[in-house]
Amino acid sequence: MDQFDFAGAAVLVAGGSTGIGNAAAQAFRQAGARVHVTGTRPAAADYAGTDGDLDGLDYHRLDFGDALAVRALAEAIPRLDVLVVAGARVEYRRREFDPEVFAGVVDTNLVGPMRLVMAFRRHLAASGRGAVVLVGSVASFRGVIAQPAYSASKGGLVTLTRSLAMALGPEGIRVNLVAPGLVRTKMTEVTFAVPERVARARAAIPLGRTGEPRDLAGPILFLASAAAAYVTGTHLVVDGGMSA
Repeated sequence: MDQFDFAGAAVLVAGGSTGIGNAAAQAFRQAGARVHVTGTRPAAADYAGTDGDLDGLDYHRLDFGDALAVRALAEAIPRLDVLVVAGARVEYRRREFDPEVFAGVVDTNLVGPMRLVMAFRRHLAASGRGAVVLVGSVASFRGVIAQPAYSASKGGLVTLTRSLAMALGPEGIRVNLVAPGLVRTKMTEVTFAVPERVARARAAIPLGRTGEPRDLAGPILFLASAAAAYVTGTHLVVDGGMSA
């Protein structure tokens, strides 16, 4: 049996309309899964011209911070084998030092994934192959001077992954995390707009280049696949060796 065959599987990639989530969603689709994705815009057509390819994907509008909307989405999707939570929020210009902004970022990046896992817990347990993959960051393991909420929320995802793996393992649900390094996405366009900053980052990466969303698709599929059937409660850093 092909351990990376997702034929017949139902997958939800929350935050799968663009970037890393979208690359993973399309990889799951190509592996045979029916893939649902969420985004914040009213319709899939509103992502035309972005880095998101929604062809062949079932699109749902969702705000991670809206608990009622998360529960409604769980009612609208009858079964689920894999849940990937890839969406995130970051605020620049030191706005995260405002406690209200800080709380909003943490709500999206940390409470939001918890809402989604709990909303789909029953679906994943019934699957018999339930897998959750959370998308953290290399910022999960170190401070970020101008984004305290982003780094705190991504750090929290690491211990949330471990806690949920312990709690949900008896229900047959595996929970793991991928931690990307510097990847070219809409969220990091501020960084990529400054060539000197990118050059410094690239010089610190042993593989000699920054990441692309497709670089995360394979690791995400691995953690959700039968090949990782005995892997839970761990994290996989995907950063070209930057943190080595």
